[in-house]
Amino acid sequence: MFESVGTLAVGAVFGLALAAPPGPMNAIIAEESVLRGWYPGVKAGLGAFTADALFFVLTLVGVVAVIDAQPAIRPLLYLFGGVLMCYFAVDAFRSAKDAFASRVDSDDPAAGFRKTFVLAATNPYQIGFWLTVGVGLLEEGTLDVFSHVPYVGADLAGSLVVETGSPTLLLGFFAGIGLWVVTFPATLVEAENRVDELAPVIASASGLVLAGFGVLFLTMGATGLL
Repeated sequence: MFESVGTLAVGAVFGLALAAPPGPMNAIIAEESVLRGWYPGVKAGLGAFTADALFFVLTLVGVVAVIDAQPAIRPLLYLFGGVLMCYFAVDAFRSAKDAFASRVDSDDPAAGFRKTFVLAATNPYQIGFWLTVGVGLLEEGTLDVFSHVPYVGADLAGSLVVETGSPTLLLGFFAGIGLWVVTFPATLVEAENRVDELAPVIASASGLVLAGFGVLFLTMGATGLL
């Protein structure tokens, strides 16, 4: 029993560590949270969560491997994702401007969910993750948990190595992502309630993150097609 609890906890740490670093998904979650509230922020997080769950299923049945094996697809995904990120960046800047007046309401309650789902579903990095590390969670072996964390993986490599091959580890992994989806918007909403004009600042920062990743993806896509 204690071993299962430990495995579940390690999986949750892994999921949290992958979900927490700054990036396009968290930029949209942050924007939705401070501009529209906790529930829209959670729905935005669920978009990325759903895409990860879908990738896992498609990888198990071999669909993702077939897609990834096509050399022309990856650059096109970069280009498509880059265009979307730039488009969402413009929307974030517009929302930030409106937020100086009041909280921004959306006529489409599912907008945040769709944004993160589409971005995650067209992200070559996430496809690559599920082809390698993701499915490896169910195969017998070992996993250097923190070595796969963006930005700090090289510094933390070797600090947490866990045996894979247990469904409990995968359950913990998705539980960790789910925990981030719930708590990150709550933290931002609480901060926005305490600090005046925090919403437009965070929305503007989200726009900058999306624009930066959009330019990066467009550059990588164009380079891949040359």
